[in-house]
Amino acid sequence: MKTDDLINMLASGPDIAAPKLPLRYFAALIAGGLLLSIVLMLAFLGLRPNMAELAMLPAFWIKMIFVLALVACGWLAVTRLSAPGARTRALPFVIATPIVLIWLIAATSMMNAAPDERAYLFWGDTWHYCSWLIAILSLPIFVALLKVMRELAPTRLRLAGAGAGFAAGTAATLVYSFHCPEIAAPFIGFWYLIGILIPSVIGAWLGPRVLRW
Repeated sequence: MKTDDLINMLASGPDIAAPKLPLRYFAALIAGGLLLSIVLMLAFLGLRPNMAELAMLPAFWIKMIFVLALVACGWLAVTRLSAPGARTRALPFVIATPIVLIWLIAATSMMNAAPDERAYLFWGDTWHYCSWLIAILSLPIFVALLKVMRELAPTRLRLAGAGAGFAAGTAATLVYSFHCPEIAAPFIGFWYLIGILIPSVIGAWLGPRVLRW
Protein backbone atom coordinates (compact mmCIF):
# COMPACT_ATOMS: atom_id res chain seq x y z
CA MET A 1 0.00 0.00 0.00
CA LYS A 2 1.39 3.41 -0.96
CA THR A 3 1.78 6.14 1.66
CA ASP A 4 -0.62 8.47 -0.17
CA ASP A 5 -3.27 5.73 -0.23
CA LEU A 6 -2.83 5.19 3.51
CA ILE A 7 -3.15 8.91 4.27
CA ASN A 8 -6.33 9.16 2.19
CA MET A 9 -7.72 6.05 3.88
CA LEU A 10 -7.08 7.36 7.39
CA ALA A 11 -8.41 10.79 6.52
CA SER A 12 -11.67 9.24 5.37
CA GLY A 13 -12.24 7.44 8.66
CA PRO A 14 -11.99 3.82 9.79
CA ASP A 15 -13.55 0.80 8.12
CA ILE A 16 -13.66 2.23 4.62
CA ALA A 17 -12.86 0.37 1.43
CA ALA A 18 -9.12 -0.12 1.02
CA PRO A 19 -7.25 0.49 -2.23
CA LYS A 20 -7.39 -2.33 -4.73
CA LEU A 21 -4.91 -5.00 -3.73
CA PRO A 22 -3.53 -8.14 -5.46
CA LEU A 23 -5.94 -10.44 -3.66
CA ARG A 24 -5.14 -13.45 -5.83
CA TYR A 25 -1.48 -13.12 -4.98
CA PHE A 26 -2.26 -12.86 -1.27
CA ALA A 27 -4.63 -15.84 -1.45
CA ALA A 28 -1.97 -17.87 -3.25
CA LEU A 29 0.60 -17.03 -0.56
CA ILE A 30 -1.68 -18.07 2.29
CA ALA A 31 -2.91 -21.18 0.46
CA GLY A 32 0.70 -22.13 -0.23
CA GLY A 33 1.63 -21.81 3.43
CA LEU A 34 -1.38 -23.86 4.47
CA LEU A 35 -0.65 -26.52 1.86
CA LEU A 36 2.96 -26.81 3.02
CA SER A 37 1.75 -27.24 6.60
CA ILE A 38 -0.59 -30.03 5.47
CA VAL A 39 2.20 -31.72 3.51
CA LEU A 40 4.49 -31.60 6.55
CA MET A 41 1.79 -33.13 8.73
CA LEU A 42 1.07 -35.93 6.25
CA ALA A 43 4.75 -36.63 5.58
CA PHE A 44 6.03 -36.70 9.15
CA LEU A 45 2.96 -37.42 11.28
CA GLY A 46 0.20 -38.87 9.11
CA LEU A 47 -3.54 -39.03 9.54
CA ARG A 48 -4.99 -40.87 12.50
CA PRO A 49 -5.80 -44.41 11.38
CA ASN A 50 -8.84 -44.45 13.67
CA MET A 51 -10.24 -41.11 12.50
CA ALA A 52 -13.58 -42.71 11.56
CA GLU A 53 -13.92 -44.11 15.08
CA LEU A 54 -13.02 -40.81 16.71
CA ALA A 55 -15.59 -39.04 14.53
CA MET A 56 -18.31 -41.08 16.22
CA LEU A 57 -17.55 -39.50 19.59
CA PRO A 58 -19.13 -36.20 20.73
CA ALA A 59 -15.80 -35.10 22.25
CA PHE A 60 -14.20 -35.19 18.81
CA TRP A 61 -16.75 -32.76 17.42
CA ILE A 62 -16.40 -30.49 20.44
CA LYS A 63 -12.69 -30.37 19.67
CA MET A 64 -13.23 -29.64 15.98
CA ILE A 65 -15.84 -26.94 16.63
CA PHE A 66 -13.47 -25.30 19.11
CA VAL A 67 -10.58 -25.39 16.65
CA LEU A 68 -12.70 -24.06 13.78
CA ALA A 69 -13.94 -21.24 16.01
CA LEU A 70 -10.32 -20.31 16.76
CA VAL A 71 -9.49 -20.39 13.04
CA ALA A 72 -12.34 -17.94 12.41
CA CYS A 73 -11.02 -15.73 15.23
CA GLY A 74 -7.53 -15.87 13.74
CA TRP A 75 -8.79 -14.85 10.31
CA LEU A 76 -10.74 -11.98 11.85
CA ALA A 77 -7.69 -10.85 13.81
CA VAL A 78 -5.49 -10.81 10.70
CA THR A 79 -7.98 -8.94 8.55
CA ARG A 80 -8.68 -6.31 11.21
CA LEU A 81 -5.07 -5.79 12.30
CA SER A 82 -3.90 -5.54 8.68
CA ALA A 83 -6.18 -2.62 7.87
CA PRO A 84 -5.03 0.79 9.12
CA GLY A 85 -7.81 2.40 11.13
CA ALA A 86 -9.95 -0.73 11.42
CA ARG A 87 -11.79 -1.22 14.71
CA THR A 88 -10.33 -3.97 16.91
CA ARG A 89 -11.99 -3.24 20.25
CA ALA A 90 -14.17 -6.36 20.08
CA LEU A 91 -11.34 -8.72 19.10
CA PRO A 92 -10.37 -9.77 22.67
CA PHE A 93 -13.98 -10.66 23.48
CA VAL A 94 -14.44 -12.60 20.23
CA ILE A 95 -11.25 -14.60 20.80
CA ALA A 96 -12.06 -15.19 24.47
CA THR A 97 -15.50 -16.67 23.74
CA PRO A 98 -14.48 -20.13 22.41
CA ILE A 99 -11.66 -20.31 24.96
CA VAL A 100 -13.99 -19.69 27.90
CA LEU A 101 -16.48 -22.20 26.51
CA ILE A 102 -13.87 -24.97 26.16
CA TRP A 103 -12.63 -24.22 29.68
CA LEU A 104 -16.18 -24.56 31.02
CA ILE A 105 -16.56 -27.89 29.21
CA ALA A 106 -13.15 -28.96 30.53
CA ALA A 107 -14.07 -28.04 34.09
CA THR A 108 -17.33 -29.96 33.83
CA SER A 109 -15.61 -33.06 32.48
CA MET A 110 -13.00 -32.92 35.24
CA MET A 111 -15.65 -32.64 37.93
CA ASN A 112 -17.63 -35.56 36.48
CA ALA A 113 -14.56 -37.80 36.03
CA ALA A 114 -13.31 -40.25 38.61
CA PRO A 115 -10.38 -38.84 40.64
CA ASP A 116 -7.90 -41.30 39.11
CA GLU A 117 -8.93 -40.28 35.57
CA ARG A 118 -8.50 -36.53 35.93
CA ALA A 119 -4.75 -36.44 35.43
CA TYR A 120 -5.06 -38.33 32.16
CA LEU A 121 -7.78 -35.98 30.90
CA PHE A 122 -5.34 -33.11 31.28
CA TRP A 123 -2.02 -34.70 30.32
CA GLY A 124 -3.18 -37.23 27.75
CA ASP A 125 -0.49 -39.20 25.91
CA THR A 126 1.06 -36.40 23.87
CA TRP A 127 1.40 -33.38 26.16
CA HIS A 128 5.20 -33.35 25.87
CA TYR A 129 5.21 -32.66 22.12
CA CYS A 130 1.70 -31.58 21.08
CA SER A 131 2.24 -27.83 21.52
CA TRP A 132 5.61 -27.89 19.78
CA LEU A 133 4.22 -29.73 16.77
CA ILE A 134 1.49 -27.12 16.41
CA ALA A 135 4.09 -24.35 16.57
CA ILE A 136 6.28 -26.06 13.94
CA LEU A 137 3.34 -26.67 11.60
CA SER A 138 2.39 -23.01 11.92
CA LEU A 139 5.69 -21.76 10.46
CA PRO A 140 4.82 -21.90 6.72
CA ILE A 141 1.47 -20.19 7.36
CA PHE A 142 3.12 -17.66 9.66
CA VAL A 143 5.68 -16.63 7.03
CA ALA A 144 2.94 -16.27 4.39
CA LEU A 145 0.77 -14.14 6.67
CA LEU A 146 3.65 -11.86 7.60
CA LYS A 147 4.39 -11.34 3.91
CA VAL A 148 0.76 -10.47 3.21
CA MET A 149 0.39 -8.19 6.23
CA ARG A 150 3.56 -6.29 5.34
CA GLU A 151 2.01 -5.44 1.96
CA LEU A 152 -1.14 -4.19 3.69
CA ALA A 153 0.79 -1.69 5.83
CA PRO A 154 -0.47 -2.36 9.38
CA THR A 155 0.08 0.47 11.87
CA ARG A 156 0.12 -1.46 15.16
CA LEU A 157 3.08 -3.65 14.36
CA ARG A 158 3.38 -5.64 17.58
CA LEU A 159 -0.33 -6.45 17.64
CA ALA A 160 -0.29 -7.25 13.94
CA GLY A 161 2.62 -9.64 14.41
CA ALA A 162 0.85 -11.32 17.30
CA GLY A 163 -2.28 -11.58 15.17
CA ALA A 164 -0.33 -13.24 12.37
CA GLY A 165 1.16 -15.73 14.83
CA PHE A 166 -2.23 -16.39 16.39
CA ALA A 167 -3.88 -16.98 13.01
CA ALA A 168 -1.03 -19.24 11.89
CA GLY A 169 -1.25 -21.17 15.15
CA THR A 170 -4.99 -21.72 14.84
CA ALA A 171 -4.66 -22.89 11.22
CA ALA A 172 -1.84 -25.25 12.21
CA THR A 173 -3.98 -26.56 15.07
CA LEU A 174 -6.69 -27.47 12.56
CA VAL A 175 -4.11 -29.30 10.43
CA TYR A 176 -2.65 -31.08 13.47
CA SER A 177 -6.11 -32.11 14.67
CA PHE A 178 -6.29 -34.71 11.92
CA HIS A 179 -3.28 -36.46 13.43
CA CYS A 180 -3.78 -35.80 17.15
CA PRO A 181 -5.33 -38.67 19.14
CA GLU A 182 -6.43 -36.42 22.00
CA ILE A 183 -10.07 -35.40 22.29
CA ALA A 184 -10.47 -34.58 26.00
CA ALA A 185 -11.54 -30.97 26.57
CA PRO A 186 -9.04 -30.37 29.44
CA PHE A 187 -6.18 -31.38 27.14
CA ILE A 188 -7.49 -29.39 24.16
CA GLY A 189 -8.23 -26.32 26.26
CA PHE A 190 -4.66 -26.12 27.54
CA TRP A 191 -2.08 -27.76 25.27
CA TYR A 192 -3.65 -26.64 22.00
CA LEU A 193 -3.70 -23.07 23.30
CA ILE A 194 -0.04 -23.31 24.33
CA GLY A 195 0.77 -24.37 20.78
CA ILE A 196 -1.08 -21.31 19.45
CA LEU A 197 0.52 -19.03 22.03
CA ILE A 198 4.07 -19.88 20.88
CA PRO A 199 3.77 -18.34 17.37
CA SER A 200 1.66 -15.51 18.82
CA VAL A 201 4.48 -14.48 21.17
CA ILE A 202 7.05 -14.85 18.41
CA GLY A 203 4.85 -12.72 16.16
CA ALA A 204 4.59 -9.99 18.79
CA TRP A 205 8.38 -9.92 18.97
CA LEU A 206 8.89 -10.01 15.20
CA GLY A 207 6.10 -7.60 14.28
CA PRO A 208 7.97 -4.31 14.79
CA ARG A 209 10.97 -5.77 12.95
CA VAL A 210 9.43 -7.38 9.88
CA LEU A 211 6.20 -5.43 9.38
CA ARG A 212 7.77 -1.98 9.36
CA TRP A 213 7.17 -0.25 6.02
